[in-house]
Amino acid sequence: MLYTWTDLIWLFFIYSFGGWCIEVCYAAVRRRKFVNRGFVNSPLCPIYGFGSLLFGIFLPELTQRPFFLFLGGMLLATLLEYATGMAMEKIFRKKLWDYSAIKWNLSGYVCARYALLWGVLAVLTMLVTNPLLCGLLRMVPRTVTLAVQWTAAGLLLLDFITTAMAVLDMKVNARRLAQLSAEMKRTSRLLENRLTIWVQKRMQKSFPAIDREAMTEEMKARSETLLTGKTVFAEGCCFYKLVSLFFIGAFLGDLTETVFCLLTTGILMSRSSVVYGPFSIVWGLGCALLTLFLYRYRNKSDRYIFMAGTFLGGAYEYVCSVFTELVFGTVFWDYSGFVFNLGGRINLLYCFFWGIAAVVWLKIIYPFLSGLVERIPPRVGKAVCSCMILFMIFNMAISGLALARYTERNTAVASAYAPTPLEAFLDARFPDERIERIYPNAKIVE
Repeated sequence: MLYTWTDLIWLFFIYSFGGWCIEVCYAAVRRRKFVNRGFVNSPLCPIYGFGSLLFGIFLPELTQRPFFLFLGGMLLATLLEYATGMAMEKIFRKKLWDYSAIKWNLSGYVCARYALLWGVLAVLTMLVTNPLLCGLLRMVPRTVTLAVQWTAAGLLLLDFITTAMAVLDMKVNARRLAQLSAEMKRTSRLLENRLTIWVQKRMQKSFPAIDREAMTEEMKARSETLLTGKTVFAEGCCFYKLVSLFFIGAFLGDLTETVFCLLTTGILMSRSSVVYGPFSIVWGLGCALLTLFLYRYRNKSDRYIFMAGTFLGGAYEYVCSVFTELVFGTVFWDYSGFVFNLGGRINLLYCFFWGIAAVVWLKIIYPFLSGLVERIPPRVGKAVCSCMILFMIFNMAISGLALARYTERNTAVASAYAPTPLEAFLDARFPDERIERIYPNAKIVE
């Protein structure tokens, strides 16, 4: 079954509401009272909605193979839950949920029990509930659908902004409370918005792990840094470290693939993901994401990291393949000729390569590169990273437009109208010959 964007939006809100109902009922049984367990104030748990989006976008072609559908759903949902838990901990400095007491957990963010449950839910939703819901919802008049969806999206956006402002205000107030006098504290509280106070109280009630005192940890760390005068650029696993590793990994990945193709085929071909510069976005994101997810496990055994890298790398490569096909109508690699492949998108051998790469990266390459990055003067490092981010945003935007135009030229029937100025620019600057030279393995698909 193929899903339209209208279907996916419906499913997002339906499953967000369903997840909220499940969370509220579970909390009611445990605490003997009603608690709004959603991050936002409305009766929605967006993590369930985003899970349904991931299933609907990346798993439809696995519906004929239930076992792989189960594995795919388990991996996607577990990664989503892990990323969300990590992000929430970064914001609140405490876990909003903690599975540490459950056997086979990963840093308390995810555990085997709920990962298996996510896999079962993926099979049920993709094979049973989604076809039923989409069949009913497609009978709703389009005008009604658009009105309901746009209204719901607007209210959710407003709700999210209100909640986010309240959360940020919790952190700001924590810093103020550590610095201002008692009189200033009372003044600050009088000036706080009533809605913000209500949202903050609801968040603390819904997630007891949130504590304002915990918010001061970040402020204390910064104060110590200011007092000692010691500043290190991109220390630990921070934003600038991940950005630096993205660009280094993108360049080294492009170089590695180019040399590998030259040695195995005798042909020197471009392996870049963008039209300007030797950068492989897949490798760059892979390095950054591997570091983000596995940084705290870098001291684990090689076998542990290998298994994590195998699963994460395989899931990541599969998602990248589906994404590029959906967005650009183009497939950049095809493993159909390999044994133990899944839709030609991934194969077992290359998943093992991802596992080996994870071990080599975390044990050898990352410590070396991390040390080099941290030696950069902070001002220089931040300025260079900012410039490179702007350059890559522009580069990726132009590359996406050029690829989309290339696909359009080679699939659409020649039209009588003249191309727009943007299309004319893309046709002149990125003709078929140049695109095929940059992306020699790209295949257009329907």
